[in-house]
Amino acid sequence: MQLKPYARNLAVALSLALLAGCSSGGGTQDGSMDGTRGGAGSGVAGSGVSGSGVSGSQVGGTGFGSGTAGQQADGRIPQQRTIYFEFDSDRIRSEFEPVLASHGRYLRENGNARVVLQGHTDERGTREYNMALGERRARSVERFLSVQGVSPSQVEVVSYGEERPAVRGQNEETFAQNRRVVFAY
Repeated sequence: MQLKPYARNLAVALSLALLAGCSSGGGTQDGSMDGTRGGAGSGVAGSGVSGSGVSGSQVGGTGFGSGTAGQQADGRIPQQRTIYFEFDSDRIRSEFEPVLASHGRYLRENGNARVVLQGHTDERGTREYNMALGERRARSVERFLSVQGVSPSQVEVVSYGEERPAVRGQNEETFAQNRRVVFAY
């Protein structure tokens, strides 16, 4: 009975092919921290990003979440589509709550809209741990949106862990830019 080992190997190969296909997209193409294309003119205070990293105020908290950051009055998808996390944490930082509230408002007002919450980590830690942490981060955003009244059918969660860094480097500035959840509409 050679069929059983053959069928098992075929199932494993198909599963691996499916996983490889699922991980081929996502992330921002231009490497911008706020998830918008082009960075300049995005309307988000303090969203400028240089190739060498970000200033401490942008990831440290004063560049995001003040005033109406990420909010759209005309029903468009909020411009700021990335929020950041502290090291080894899935707790939503208070400066990003207005951004999440604007996404929640958009999703509630547009019942046909769907979003994929992409959880990311920096490269520290094992691959398995980082996959779990990326998922926990995305799930905490999903819970926040749920409390805001967003339908669970509008939200999908995926974790990329450390596999899709926004920037490459070995310092705290680059690590901070990689600890994120991206809203992919």
